[in-house]
Amino acid sequence: MRFLFLLFSMLALPLQAADKPNVIIIFCDDLGYGDIGPFGQKSYATPNLDRMAAEGRKFTNFHVSSAVCSASRAALLTGCYHKRVGISGALGPGSKTGLNPAETTIAEMLKASGYATGMAGKWHLGDAPGLLPVDQGFDEWLGLPYSNDMWPHHPEAKPGSYPNLPMFEGSKIIDDDVSPDDQRQLTTRYTERAVAFIERNKGRPFFFYLAHNMPHVPLYVSDKFAGKSGAGLYGDVIQEIDWSVGEVLAALKKNGLDEKTLVIFTSDNGPWLSYGEHSGVAGPLREGKGTSWEGGTRVPCIARWPGKVPANSTTNAMLMTIDILPTLAALAGAKLPEAKIDGRSSVNDLTGKSRDEHGTRLYATWYSPNHLESVTDGRWKLMLPGGYRTLGDQPKAKGGIPAKYRQAKIEKPELYDLDADVGETTNVTDKHPEVVATLTEFTEKMRAELGDGMTKTPGAEVRPAGTRGK
Repeated sequence: MRFLFLLFSMLALPLQAADKPNVIIIFCDDLGYGDIGPFGQKSYATPNLDRMAAEGRKFTNFHVSSAVCSASRAALLTGCYHKRVGISGALGPGSKTGLNPAETTIAEMLKASGYATGMAGKWHLGDAPGLLPVDQGFDEWLGLPYSNDMWPHHPEAKPGSYPNLPMFEGSKIIDDDVSPDDQRQLTTRYTERAVAFIERNKGRPFFFYLAHNMPHVPLYVSDKFAGKSGAGLYGDVIQEIDWSVGEVLAALKKNGLDEKTLVIFTSDNGPWLSYGEHSGVAGPLREGKGTSWEGGTRVPCIARWPGKVPANSTTNAMLMTIDILPTLAALAGAKLPEAKIDGRSSVNDLTGKSRDEHGTRLYATWYSPNHLESVTDGRWKLMLPGGYRTLGDQPKAKGGIPAKYRQAKIEKPELYDLDADVGETTNVTDKHPEVVATLTEFTEKMRAELGDGMTKTPGAEVRPAGTRGK
């Protein structure tokens, strides 16, 4: 009898593994809402993303919790508002802080559930030993520790302002001076690593995080796409990212993994508009990166999982990157982090079933220096008093040299009906006092929990970031 029990237990293991979906997250850097075909781009072709949308689901009301690099990545990987885990803004080389290893990342959560975990691309959550991806649940990592403009060769860099830009393999630096020629190969190199990872782990559940440095400035593209888009360097860069998506999908098909793999494509924030011809577009949305207007926080998102995610479907249900971790936990049967998170499982939104049972969601966004800037329920959005950057009516910048922002200010709370006015052109505060009251109540809750630099509220539930050397 004991023999039979052991035999059936052994047989059950691969069945359990087979039920766990593979997961690939493709995370672009500064990709605008209107930069790809499925979200309205017509100046250049993105056939692989068009195909992904035709075979999957578009999320047209998908957001980040802060429209800046490190904060956005912290939220994605932990399922928490970045403020909760002590990460804000964009961490520079030699930063004294990073994501605390005590936090549970998607990689750690899925690894504990039997997944192989890998990453290629930009980390930007601490460059010190002990704070790298391989210290945060990833079995392997090839990539840069922060943004590709944080290097001596950037046109705007003052002499001595940045050290050499290193390329990491795991915890070791394999190239201590990434060159312009190296940057031209970043998208290709990361893609090749993703394909190789799929090949090596096709027999077990896996999670791969493909975090492209592009289209963050400075823009670089390989020779195979240089000049091919007919829409300038930015279009060439997006077409190479589209090629990368095609290579990943082809690897899944080749290895019989199409119906076993959830692929999510999105961006860390909206376009860096000051770079003009070297930046993307926010489509119909207001402003871009570095603001809590829709152009900064609303990003394109496509999910594909044949047989599970409905093909050629679209939802306007509001979701945020913080919802990805708990959604993956539900799909993989993984244990959620013990510490409090802010995201909620959105399996029904993903699979096109009835709306998830948690009902109307309320979300908040912050921007450096830790100002709580907006709260929303997906339709109604309250922009809070404070300053923000804007280009106004300046001519579009050229040649990779940015135009200068000017500062604008919101004097009193402004309410926008995003269903009727996604471009946030008309303040309707006076017409809907009951909505303002509801969102104001949520604002005070978020201030008390996670703080607000504008009102100098510290936040009672903010957890410490990781510290260099500890």
